[in-house]
Amino acid sequence: MSVQILTANRLGDGAVVYRAKAGGWTERLSESLLLATPENAAPVLAAAETPQASLEIVGPYLMPVDTRGGQIRPVETREFIRAQGPSVQFGNGHDVENTPLSLAG
Repeated sequence: MSVQILTANRLGDGAVVYRAKAGGWTERLSESLLLATPENAAPVLAAAETPQASLEIVGPYLMPVDTRGGQIRPVETREFIRAQGPSVQFGNGHDVENTPLSLAG
């Protein structure tokens, strides 16, 4: 098994977060708690899936990481994209509040 970390999205703003070494959640991969074995990972994931945790984060799951060279790097493309932040800029979309609605048909 490769080394894994626990990731989720913060409920308040949807930001990608990782279980931190110091406890709580962090947006920085470098501060994430490394889980080297299934025995280490299982209780951390179980704690993140409790109703109490769901008040802070949503969708927790384990993701594999590469720790060669002393850096934590996502292994999968999806996780690499999530770690980089939003792939689109906010505020450049359609102006929903000032656009009149119309029905199709």
